[in-house]
Amino acid sequence: MTSPNDKDQQPEGIDRRRLLLVLVIVPVYLALFMFLPAGTWAWMKGWLFISAFLGVMVVVALYLWRVNPEVVVARSRSHKGTKRWDKILLWFFLPAVYAIVPVAALDDGRFQCFPLPWWVCGIGYVLLIAGLAGMTWAESVNKFFEPTVRIQTDRGHRVIDTGPYAIVRHPGYVSGFLVFIGMPLSLGSLWALIPAILLCPLLVLRTIWEDQTLREELAGYQGYTQRVRYRLIPGVW
Repeated sequence: MTSPNDKDQQPEGIDRRRLLLVLVIVPVYLALFMFLPAGTWAWMKGWLFISAFLGVMVVVALYLWRVNPEVVVARSRSHKGTKRWDKILLWFFLPAVYAIVPVAALDDGRFQCFPLPWWVCGIGYVLLIAGLAGMTWAESVNKFFEPTVRIQTDRGHRVIDTGPYAIVRHPGYVSGFLVFIGMPLSLGSLWALIPAILLCPLLVLRTIWEDQTLREELAGYQGYTQRVRYRLIPGVW
């Protein structure tokens, strides 16, 4: 049997309109901001990136739907209660993320300013896939892994301390560093490292503010910080 509160906390269904919008936007984004800046449809590194990235994301989506469908549903919907500071931070964060692909396309696809050897691109793919794998691990054990920072009282928010959360408190951000550095390298671009590197202090700032928010507002988090001492790097910080 379930109580009325339990029913209130049951996950909603997938927002199909939002999902359809994403499925439309992603190909349009890749066409406009990858091959248009590259000036050609024959940019091999661009096609390789699309194939690898979309292939991995399909595998990730199928895996998460099997092991933790609630997080898939949560991430497909918008939610009220996002912290104001996070909304402001995202105004700086998202443009830097979206700049990586067109800058790489201009650099390697059109002008070939600083051509990188394929072995460097290989390192980029190792970092990218490792980051996506780490993020998937975190999402697989944490149904509260939403895109924005909020206290999810509507979903019975509680501390997660299993999987990667037993090692560091913010494994999703650790994985984010790997993804953002891996993207420009896998696309063969040094110039695209500029927006990627700009993302790093923003991720650190978000880690600090989110950690402080959870300490103050999420029951049990203060005790969790005593068990898992480090935010991002074990033994360091």
